[in-house]
Amino acid sequence: MFENMTKLNFDFADYIRDLQSHPWQIVTFILDITIVIFLLVYFIKFAKKSRVWQLVKGIVFLIVITFLSNLLELRILYFILTSFMTYGVIALLIIFQPELRRALEQLGSSTFTKMFGIDKSLGDKTKEDIYKVVIAAKEMSKSKTGALIVFERDIKIQDIIETGIKLDSEISPQLLVNVFVPKTPLHDGAVVISNNKIISAACILPLADDKDIAKELGTRHRAAIGVSKESDAIAVVVSEETGKISIAKDGTLIADVKEDALKRILIKNLVTARFGSEKRRNRIAMMKEKISNRKAKKE
Repeated sequence: MFENMTKLNFDFADYIRDLQSHPWQIVTFILDITIVIFLLVYFIKFAKKSRVWQLVKGIVFLIVITFLSNLLELRILYFILTSFMTYGVIALLIIFQPELRRALEQLGSSTFTKMFGIDKSLGDKTKEDIYKVVIAAKEMSKSKTGALIVFERDIKIQDIIETGIKLDSEISPQLLVNVFVPKTPLHDGAVVISNNKIISAACILPLADDKDIAKELGTRHRAAIGVSKESDAIAVVVSEETGKISIAKDGTLIADVKEDALKRILIKNLVTARFGSEKRRNRIAMMKEKISNRKAKKE
């Protein structure tokens, strides 16, 4: 074991000397280190979310015990441990085959592949999420299920997110519909969507003043207008009384929006505006100025 460690040190020293004599190889060295760090970080993140993490801690423990048994010349224990480690690798590959397969699948769909344009763009993903929300809104409109869905944009609404129940789940029409089923724990409040995920449900939103909204509209509509005034968020509302869909944007409520119009408005504001860099910067600056002016007037 010590001979192997000495050999490793010798090889590493040769590698450093080789870099000194061929400076251009530093580029490959940096690339090498970057890839190793990426794979290591990815493995740790994946392991912590599965039973593999317990396995990793067990392997580290065995390695430490094996090293100590060799150091203290506990030959029988050292023989047993080294024999186990030799055949244990094959056994572990068989036992944890599902986890290894899932890790490779996730690696194939990770940010690493997006860097090379293999995966779908963020704009396309956002469009898909918008279609899912529209499907859910349409279903809830038919059944007259009250709903309030907020899209966070550039101005963060973390204080509102923290008032709800954290979900951090993928967007799906089925989940959105189930959240707003009457008399269920999460139906009362708003769902917040951020970074292409349902971040939180049952969130409490700031209400707009009564003078800003027609009397026939209820609390959900006032909350939708309120959050769109306090930030650049866009809120989709489904009325419990009429089943009509409305959108709140920049403190204004667009009432009785049809399916196609809902798609167009959301795509325009969440996709087109987001990925137009100059327009986006100007819009953020204007919105921040508006919010600052409103807060100054309140004070």
